[in-house]
Amino acid sequence: MDRRTALGLAAGALVLPMGRRAAAQAFDHPVRLIVPFAPGGTSDILARLLAPDLTRAFGQNVVVENRTGAGGNIGADLVAKSPPDGHTLLIIDVSTLATAPSLYTRFPFDLKRDLAPVTMLIYAPYILAIHPSVPARNAAELVAYARANPPRVNVGHAGVGVGNHLTGLLVTQHWGADLTQVPYRGGAAALTAVAAGESQMIINGATATAPFCKQGTLRPIAVTGPARLADFPDVPTFQELGWPAADSGTWQGVLAQGGTPAPMVNRIANDLRTAMAVPTTAERIAALGAVNRVEGPDSFRTWLDNEIEVWSRVVRANNIKLD
Repeated sequence: MDRRTALGLAAGALVLPMGRRAAAQAFDHPVRLIVPFAPGGTSDILARLLAPDLTRAFGQNVVVENRTGAGGNIGADLVAKSPPDGHTLLIIDVSTLATAPSLYTRFPFDLKRDLAPVTMLIYAPYILAIHPSVPARNAAELVAYARANPPRVNVGHAGVGVGNHLTGLLVTQHWGADLTQVPYRGGAAALTAVAAGESQMIINGATATAPFCKQGTLRPIAVTGPARLADFPDVPTFQELGWPAADSGTWQGVLAQGGTPAPMVNRIANDLRTAMAVPTTAERIAALGAVNRVEGPDSFRTWLDNEIEVWSRVVRANNIKLD
C-alpha cells in the first residue's frame, strides 16, 4: 500500500464519524424550551429573552412552553422522558432542581441519569421583600415584628422544597420566628400574592422581584449574594446581617435529556453562550440584577452534584418530604 492510498483510506475513515457528528448537531424540527413554572418568573423571563436568538442559531423555531406543578418536577420529568436529540430543553432554577431527589421518596426520574447539564446561564440573588403594610422599614424591625407577631407574617414561596422555600426556612429559624410558609405555583404567583397582601413576605429571585420593589408594591429588606444591588444600594446583604444562606439565589441553567449526544450538548451550550453575549441581552440581564454565569457542561454537572448534597442536608434537617 503506497502513502497516497493509505492517506486516502484514513481520510475516508473520518467521513462517517464526522458525518455522524454533524447529524447529531443538526436541528430538523422546532425546539421546545420547557419552563416548569408559571409565566412571569425568572426562568420564564430568561427563556423568552433567549428564544429569538436561539431560533436564529438553531435554524428552527424555539417554542417556550410553561409546564407547571410539583415544584418544577412536572416540566423536568417531561424533558427527562423526551427523545435524547436536543429538541426538548429544560430551563430551570437548578438549585430548586437539586432539592428534588431528597424531597421525594418516589421520584419520577433519576436526575443524574435522565437529565444532561448543558450550561449554567445566570445567577440572580434573592431579594427578601415585604408587603408595605408590614410595619418594618429595615431588617431589625422586621425580625422584631416577626418574633412578636408570627401569625401576621405569611411567607410566600414558589413551592415546597424549592430553593426560596428552604432559604426562607433557614432565615426565619435563625430569627427565632415560627412563620407560616405558604406555597404557590411558582415564583410569579407568589410575587403576585405578596404584592396583593395575601402573604406578607417573600424571598425570591431579583430578576423577577426587583420590578415590584421599584414600583413600591413590595419593600426590599435584604439581598443574598456577595454585594448590595446597584438598584437598591441601601438594602444590606444577608452576609452583612449575619443571616444564613448568604450565597443562595436563583441559578438558572439549561438541561437536555440524558443520553443526548455530546456534540449536540456542546453545540447547544455554545449557541447559548453566544446568545447570552448579545449586547441587548447582556444589558437586559444586568438590568434585572443578574450575573452572566455561562459555563460548560462538565463544570455545570460538578456544581449540580454539589448542590444536591448541600440541600439534601437542609431537607433532612427539617424533615421535609413530598409524596
